Amino acid sequence: MAQDPSARTAAEVYAAGLAVRRAVLGDTHVDAATAAITPETADFQDFITRYAWGEIWTRPGLDRRTRSFLTLACLITGGHENELAMHVRAALTNGLSRAEISEAMLHTAIYAGVPAANSALSIARSTFATLDAEQAVAAEPGTDSPPTPTLP
Repeated sequence: MAQDPSARTAAEVYAAGLAVRRAVLGDTHVDAATAAITPETADFQDFITRYAWGEIWTRPGLDRRTRSFLTLACLITGGHENELAMHVRAALTNGLSRAEISEAMLHTAIYAGVPAANSALSIARSTFATLDAEQAVAAEPGTDSPPTPTLP
């Protein structure tokens, strides 16, 4: 029987959130974000790991794929372009295709506005190009690993 979510300790919620965050965003991103923690950002990093990833992304009501669709639409609607590339990558990790991501952006244009969707499509196009370049480098003989991506 599954544990009652309200019975989890803060440490358990954090651990669950960190596991989901790593699964969705990748170890490289999470390790870079963790390495960049300062005394001023430590509470915020704990907050997003526990609440966004540990409380919301671990809920059983939606799968990660659907959560990625919603996250993209919310980021576009809110004009949060600095988070968009990271979540385009996450959406691919969670099983969305490039065509589905583009379709979600087109759909969002009707409800959130054409300028927001236009910016989002530009970011997605750039993210896809970066991923393609990373894959090309990784496929070259003698290359051990792709370059470390930069944080958005």
